[in-house]
Amino acid sequence: MESRSRFDQRRKNKGRRKKKRYKILTVLLIIIIALIGYSAFQYYQGLQMAKGDPSTLKTDYKFNGKKDKDGKINVLLLGVDTRGEEKSRSDTMMVAQYDPKTEQTKIVSLMRDMYVEIPGYQNYKLNTAFFLGGPELLRQTIKKNFDLDIQYYAIVDFKGFEKSIDTLAPDGIEINVEKPMSEKIGVSLQPGLQKLHGKELLGYARFRHDAEGDFGRVARQQKVLEAVKDKVLSLGGVTKLPKIFGAVQPYYDTNMSRLNELALLKDVLFNNDKKIKTLRVPVDGSYSDGYYSHAGAVLEVDFEKNKQAIKEFLNGSDSTDQTGDSGQ
Repeated sequence: MESRSRFDQRRKNKGRRKKKRYKILTVLLIIIIALIGYSAFQYYQGLQMAKGDPSTLKTDYKFNGKKDKDGKINVLLLGVDTRGEEKSRSDTMMVAQYDPKTEQTKIVSLMRDMYVEIPGYQNYKLNTAFFLGGPELLRQTIKKNFDLDIQYYAIVDFKGFEKSIDTLAPDGIEINVEKPMSEKIGVSLQPGLQKLHGKELLGYARFRHDAEGDFGRVARQQKVLEAVKDKVLSLGGVTKLPKIFGAVQPYYDTNMSRLNELALLKDVLFNNDKKIKTLRVPVDGSYSDGYYSHAGAVLEVDFEKNKQAIKEFLNGSDSTDQTGDSGQ
């Protein structure tokens, strides 16, 4: 009789455990469904922000990307100002590298006024390669002049940048503006620590009409990238990611699959607590001012010195910051 009672008790306990597990699984399923629904709704809301905008981005580019022999992931990051036009020059050009082994992200900023050899065309400024043949011709140009293989590209129209910033940080992103800035950036900025909205932050990153010229602009672009990354990593930023993706989608194009894109984004943002390393090209002491009637003012570059600098930066130690200053 006692044995029978113990058996019944064990059966009751087993039943309670099953019910408890069932309840936990049910709650988890409800949470997952809610998260998917929330993400889909946020993404849709973001998409609606671009409805009827004529400046959405062309998305039928071809790109013959080459894998890095060491397994690192190289992505050509481009910022363009299409203004609804068929062709545009790339205003911002960077090569971002992520190393899965070290979880280190590095960015090479390429100055647009470098006078380079463009395959199939006469020599011209680097950003003209995108105008002539899109990201593929720019990839070929970077490979020919700097011996750098690129696997993927990602293009964002500046309107998409503005919308994504305003979605991420409706109150603005904190930046210390170094000097008054207004010429040819569509906004007027005054010096001091302040919160900049999308259009203002874009203007800050694009400003080049001072003594520093494009050198100062490249430094500000790198500063903006770090500030945006920090904002995304905040709790509020993470919850807004689906809406940000939706807002930027009509102004964004890449040859990465969505799965690879999300996996890379996750690795860079959440598995990497290291500061992003940056390099400006041309590096100090490797360029001089030049002028050509068909191209205007350009930077004459020592390509061998810059090839070596890029190689050492991407393959070398992570212990030093190799941003460089803006002087010659």
